[in-house]
Amino acid sequence: MIFSGLSAFPLTPLTEGDIDEARFVQLIERLSDAGVDSIGVLGSTGSYAYLSRSERKRIAQLSVQSAGDIPVIVGIGALRTRDVLELAQDAQMAGAQGVLLAPVSYQKLTDEEVFSLYETVSRSLSVPLCVYDNPATTHFEFSDELHGRIAQLPNVASIKIPGVPSNIDAATVRIKQLRSMLPEHVTIGVSGDAYGACGLNAGCESWYSVIAGLFPHIALAITQASQAGETAKAMQLSDRLAPLWALFLKYGSLRVIATAAEIRDLVSTPCLPHPVKTLDSTIRQRLSKILDELEIA
Repeated sequence: MIFSGLSAFPLTPLTEGDIDEARFVQLIERLSDAGVDSIGVLGSTGSYAYLSRSERKRIAQLSVQSAGDIPVIVGIGALRTRDVLELAQDAQMAGAQGVLLAPVSYQKLTDEEVFSLYETVSRSLSVPLCVYDNPATTHFEFSDELHGRIAQLPNVASIKIPGVPSNIDAATVRIKQLRSMLPEHVTIGVSGDAYGACGLNAGCESWYSVIAGLFPHIALAITQASQAGETAKAMQLSDRLAPLWALFLKYGSLRVIATAAEIRDLVSTPCLPHPVKTLDSTIRQRLSKILDELEIA
């Protein structure tokens, strides 16, 4: 199933404002070689909101061409339903095996407007869709009831939730509560990397991961430990990364992971779409030290 296991979300590296295609392909091949379960391009880590339709179409094409046997999920979020439909068509024509849709807005959306978006888009698809619940960027909060309504639509196959309580018992209750609103075939995936291990241990079928998009082996070890029932080991591996999670929380996972990519020379510098920038020299040095101490490469 495409929406289960570890889904790695890579950067879309830029150079002088254009897509750095060579470096992007290297990132995709890195994930394919590691054996992640799926690759999610053009998510928030992929800077989808800053790219034109033609750039996003090219990223979808490069991803599918470079991923080998690993299924590719392509983000299709945009301000207008018309644009979402066009992006969905581009992704499907490129060979994407799934799409990811957040209710992007400038005007705050109502529940009915969000339902209408998913109803329109899901009926136009030939591939499964993951609902992207990310209130930090969309400023829209899904209720469990709305998730349940959307999950009944054709082609809806997963929900990417923004995190779970850090207490495993509370997290388990939360996942059971949401699952009770969903059809059996719709999976729940946790995001927010600090919550990945706890979410998997609490019953999420997938982890939609930022760190996996750059350092897949670390995330794979956590995922595989949880899947094997080694829940304590999964938490220990995650807790070891606490210094990284703290930086994610303070500066945003995109800035931190992009800076890490620059430090490890996996992308050129600068690699983000302006006005967004990577971390300044003081924090960069701190991050570099953390990566070295954790032996992350």
